[in-house]
Amino acid sequence: MESVTVFAGLQPNPATAHHQTLGPSGSLIKLLPSLLTDKRHFCAQPLKLQQSRFASFRVNDTANTVPVASPTSNVALELAEIDWDNLGFGFIPTDYMYIMKCAQGKNFLNGELQRFGNIELNPSAGILNYGQGLLEGLKAYRKHDGNILLFRPEENAFRLRTGAERMCMPSPSVEQFVEAVKLTILANERWIPPPGKGSLYIRPLLMGSGAVLGLAPAPEYTFLIYVSPVGNYFKEGLAPINLVVETEMHRATPGGTGGVKTIGNYAAVLKAQLAAKAKGFSDVLYLDSVHKRYLEEVSSCNVFVVKDNVISTPAIKGTILPGITRKSIIDVALSQGFQVEERFVTVDELLDADEVFCTGTAVVISPVGSITYLGKRVTYGSEGVGVVSQQLYSSLTSLQMGLAEDKMGWIVELK
Repeated sequence: MESVTVFAGLQPNPATAHHQTLGPSGSLIKLLPSLLTDKRHFCAQPLKLQQSRFASFRVNDTANTVPVASPTSNVALELAEIDWDNLGFGFIPTDYMYIMKCAQGKNFLNGELQRFGNIELNPSAGILNYGQGLLEGLKAYRKHDGNILLFRPEENAFRLRTGAERMCMPSPSVEQFVEAVKLTILANERWIPPPGKGSLYIRPLLMGSGAVLGLAPAPEYTFLIYVSPVGNYFKEGLAPINLVVETEMHRATPGGTGGVKTIGNYAAVLKAQLAAKAKGFSDVLYLDSVHKRYLEEVSSCNVFVVKDNVISTPAIKGTILPGITRKSIIDVALSQGFQVEERFVTVDELLDADEVFCTGTAVVISPVGSITYLGKRVTYGSEGVGVVSQQLYSSLTSLQMGLAEDKMGWIVELK
């Protein structure tokens, strides 16, 4: 064993040969050369090392250990060439992605960073033929002091493991998940927006990548993480959105997979969502598939209704995704003296509410300006964002961005 000095600010190089590097905890990770030939995907801006600053890790003796971005680094970083003031919520290719594989019945081992690019799949892969796959979503924020903040990444890891059990898939441990997220962020640090300009959206995927012809779990699985800098999910930003209640199509059914973040849940909402947007609505609010009168979710968000000092949200009962932002907003609201109820919420209560808002990783909080149900349009408030929505949004985003003290213990800081 020897002590290896790790420099911050590795500039990705497509021509680099295979080598090894360090994860945030000192584990050796392979760093592979570029898989891309289309150079338009990258802004080849170098990382400028203003001063040498080091972090020491204990690693196995190897002649191939190379400099990588370090979480204890204090180097001035040159950001990617992006118009940060006009950053929307769309995919922007970055430098690296993380990949780890395992066979059915085995454990995930030996993850590696690869240059971002297309992946190869057998046409008979389980993900392509039978939809055996899960996704997650979380964000990293840059503070004014240069530190990077993650919001409750272990919750995403737990949710992935729950979904994997439902979908008959092995999954990384919580520790492996969080470690891989950290490593991917640090490898793509120059793509994290400046403070107040957005966030780095992190998309972990778990998929059946092995070939399977008959209906059965895939023989091999791939865990992959890629990232993209993002701005607001809705073009309105923190401004009221307009929803329509869908009465014919449903997002999920009892006994199905609505309660886990499987890929098929999202393809199923596209038809209703496209139809709603064609009519000028921002998104769709779904009802339960049995009684068709209880609220469930918006396409990719949880929903809350406010009446007086009571905040109500549909209970988690197998057809609704247990959102991490949802869970966090409930705790923040309780800490601020609101009464919060998780229960069946009817359409009638929705239409009679003082305020309505949605929550999710991408949107954080999105206030609802109007609901249209069976042709009847109900509006909420006359001054834009509701008082409760604004209060909770400010509280949670201040915490996520490091502008408020983390009394909840939710923030993971990469220094």
